[in-house]
Amino acid sequence: MTKLFIARVRGPAGDRPLVTVRAAAEGEAKLFVEAAYPEDDVLDVTEPAEWVSDADTGTNAGDVREHPGVAWQPPAARAN
Repeated sequence: MTKLFIARVRGPAGDRPLVTVRAAAEGEAKLFVEAAYPEDDVLDVTEPAEWVSDADTGTNAGDVREHPGVAWQPPAARAN
Protein backbone atom coordinates (compact mmCIF):
# COMPACT_ATOMS: atom_id res chain seq x y z
CA MET A 1 0.00 0.00 0.00
CA THR A 2 1.39 3.37 -0.94
CA LYS A 3 1.06 6.69 0.85
CA LEU A 4 1.29 10.18 -0.57
CA PHE A 5 4.38 12.26 0.19
CA ILE A 6 5.25 15.80 -0.83
CA ALA A 7 8.78 16.88 -1.66
CA ARG A 8 10.68 20.14 -1.85
CA VAL A 9 13.17 20.00 -4.70
CA ARG A 10 15.67 22.70 -5.68
CA GLY A 11 17.39 22.80 -9.04
CA PRO A 12 19.96 25.20 -10.50
CA ALA A 13 17.18 27.69 -11.36
CA GLY A 14 15.64 27.56 -7.86
CA ASP A 15 12.80 25.69 -6.21
CA ARG A 16 10.71 23.44 -8.41
CA PRO A 17 6.93 23.41 -8.06
CA LEU A 18 5.55 21.03 -5.45
CA VAL A 19 6.44 17.41 -6.18
CA THR A 20 4.31 14.50 -5.00
CA VAL A 21 5.40 10.88 -4.84
CA ARG A 22 3.71 7.62 -3.94
CA ALA A 23 5.72 5.27 -1.74
CA ALA A 24 5.43 2.86 1.18
CA ALA A 25 7.63 4.96 3.48
CA GLU A 26 9.43 8.32 3.64
CA GLY A 27 12.86 6.87 2.86
CA GLU A 28 11.55 5.12 -0.23
CA ALA A 29 9.79 8.33 -1.32
CA LYS A 30 13.07 10.25 -1.10
CA LEU A 31 14.83 7.62 -3.22
CA PHE A 32 12.14 7.88 -5.92
CA VAL A 33 12.41 11.69 -5.98
CA GLU A 34 16.23 11.59 -6.09
CA ALA A 35 16.03 9.18 -9.04
CA ALA A 36 13.54 11.45 -10.85
CA TYR A 37 15.67 14.58 -10.26
CA PRO A 38 19.30 13.35 -10.21
CA GLU A 39 20.80 16.82 -10.78
CA ASP A 40 18.67 18.56 -8.11
CA ASP A 41 18.72 18.69 -4.32
CA VAL A 42 15.85 17.01 -2.48
CA LEU A 43 15.48 19.32 0.52
CA ASP A 44 12.52 17.72 2.27
CA VAL A 45 10.13 14.80 1.91
CA THR A 46 7.16 14.44 4.23
CA GLU A 47 3.60 13.23 4.45
CA PRO A 48 1.18 16.08 3.89
CA ALA A 49 -0.98 16.95 6.89
CA GLU A 50 -4.38 17.74 5.41
CA TRP A 51 -3.23 18.69 1.93
CA VAL A 52 -5.90 18.12 -0.68
CA SER A 53 -5.30 18.28 -4.40
CA ASP A 54 -7.55 18.00 -7.39
CA ALA A 55 -4.48 17.09 -9.48
CA ASP A 56 -3.48 13.53 -10.31
CA THR A 57 -0.99 12.37 -7.68
CA GLY A 58 -0.64 8.86 -9.08
CA THR A 59 -1.50 5.56 -7.45
CA ASN A 60 1.50 3.26 -7.90
CA ALA A 61 4.75 3.17 -5.93
CA GLY A 62 7.25 5.44 -7.62
CA ASP A 63 4.70 7.79 -9.20
CA VAL A 64 6.49 11.15 -9.06
CA ARG A 65 4.46 14.17 -10.20
CA GLU A 66 5.29 17.86 -10.43
CA HIS A 67 2.45 20.31 -9.72
CA PRO A 68 3.06 23.60 -11.59
CA GLY A 69 1.71 26.64 -9.81
CA VAL A 70 1.82 24.98 -6.37
CA ALA A 71 4.66 26.00 -4.07
CA TRP A 72 6.10 23.97 -1.20
CA GLN A 73 4.69 24.70 2.22
CA PRO A 74 5.60 22.57 5.22
CA PRO A 75 2.71 20.65 6.78
CA ALA A 76 0.97 22.60 9.57
CA ALA A 77 2.31 20.25 12.27
CA ARG A 78 5.90 21.14 11.25
CA ALA A 79 5.49 24.89 10.57
CA ASN A 80 7.16 26.51 13.58
